[in-house]
Amino acid sequence: MRQRSAVILFALLILGLFSVLNSPFPVNAQIPTVDMATVTGTALGPYIVVKQDAEQRQINVRSGPGTFYDKVGVLLTGQQVPAIGRSVGGEWVYIEYPGVPGSAAWVYSPLVEVLGGTLPIVEPPPTPTPLVTPTIDPTLAAEFIVTNAPTRLPTYTEPAPLAIPTFTAVEEDQGIAGMPVGMIILVAAGLGILLGFIALAQGR
Repeated sequence: MRQRSAVILFALLILGLFSVLNSPFPVNAQIPTVDMATVTGTALGPYIVVKQDAEQRQINVRSGPGTFYDKVGVLLTGQQVPAIGRSVGGEWVYIEYPGVPGSAAWVYSPLVEVLGGTLPIVEPPPTPTPLVTPTIDPTLAAEFIVTNAPTRLPTYTEPAPLAIPTFTAVEEDQGIAGMPVGMIILVAAGLGILLGFIALAQGR
């Protein structure tokens, strides 16, 4: 008897559950009685966009506003980064850059486009000093300056003194009665020839 009553009760529960699920009356959800906060978008604020450049696919990010500051990273063309401020002349922009000291760094403003508002002027970091300042000790440098004095080779011998010949003027022989010697010889030769002809003529 008890078993039959349990089966009937179970069947009634199943029929009641089925009727509730297939009820034609809509079930209204409970409307909250308190105000709920609505999610609204917050302003992005100033930001930069790296300009597109066919020749340059990335730009350098530096620790300060100048090329003499250390390079700490790069940004790719088209990349957007929140901007914090700018340098006094406006040539450099101070941006958020996680992973470096202060989570901020600098980029060259002609390579980016600033959007979303104006930027305040930010005081730049101290100018970096080189690790080693090259100095020259004048005293030490003077020790390495060697002046080569001209010296003669061991095989060098002094040349003999150059003898320059001197010539004395020789007076020409004036011959007889001021007549040149050559003329006298020609006259004598002519007389000899003439006497020879005379002798040949007498012999005939």
